[in-house]
Amino acid sequence: MAQVLDPTVRNQIQDTITNHRVVLFMKGNKMFPQCGFSATCVGILKELGVTFEAKNVLTDAALRDGIKMFSEWPTIPQLYVNGEFVGGCDIVREMHANGELAKVIGVEPPAPPPPPKVTITEAAAKAFKDAAEPGPDKLRLEIDTAFRVDLFFGPAKAGDIEIVASGVAMLVDRASAGRAEGVSIDYVEGPDGAGFQIENPNAPSRPKPLTSVELKAMLDKKEAFHLFDVRSEKERATARIEGSILLDDDGKIALEKLPKNTTIVFHCHHGIRSQSAAEHYAQQGWTKTFNLSGGIDAWSRTVDSTVPRY
Repeated sequence: MAQVLDPTVRNQIQDTITNHRVVLFMKGNKMFPQCGFSATCVGILKELGVTFEAKNVLTDAALRDGIKMFSEWPTIPQLYVNGEFVGGCDIVREMHANGELAKVIGVEPPAPPPPPKVTITEAAAKAFKDAAEPGPDKLRLEIDTAFRVDLFFGPAKAGDIEIVASGVAMLVDRASAGRAEGVSIDYVEGPDGAGFQIENPNAPSRPKPLTSVELKAMLDKKEAFHLFDVRSEKERATARIEGSILLDDDGKIALEKLPKNTTIVFHCHHGIRSQSAAEHYAQQGWTKTFNLSGGIDAWSRTVDSTVPRY
């Protein structure tokens, strides 16, 4: 039997998209997206300088299921502009790359950036030339708002910028161009075989994994750091690591007042949500972020068995 959208949920969604010009239904919130796709859409809207309403579907199961039925779109995030469904992450990313999203939202699109300077080594140039096949597809370099890199052969798109380095022509979309300035591409042999090695000086520092034993050692040595708990208040009432700070609204304010070279450790139940938090704050400029591998569950198992497992 097909699911039927509850009228109350339908009205809730309709009121939201009617009363806000730009709405993003996402996992997490603007300050703390809880999936990479939601983080990408938030980053794009912030790049465009857009004021938008964000609705966290993780806090409301009825909304999470209802928005999928309302839009007839199976995934989250979902972007609405002027009451109309725009699309999910891939569509939003592509529209931003070709300048169409700015037009739909009604903001001035950024001026086309100059071609970025990209270095391609002789080894990488040879590998590209060997891999190229006859046809319309071109070598493409795409870098998203989280500085994840995609290097592949694909069709040209509106607004593409061409780069030529070491005799290799490469296309970047306008959104990637600024993030590609100074990128170097090499082709190297490694223990698992040969592959491309990409260095990007613009990329933020990456969060580092931290074991529960290493965290205990830091506490025993009284090292200077801050431990943030990204779980819910209900979970925290069940089990907590002494000295941790809940990353609620007050916690976020406290964190954002810290110097960006402060050592910050994030933890959750099993290390998934805290990885997203660590990545988010690394992208915002914090240079010493760590994620507790295995979360508080690993802490209970390997360090302090008095902390309840759940």
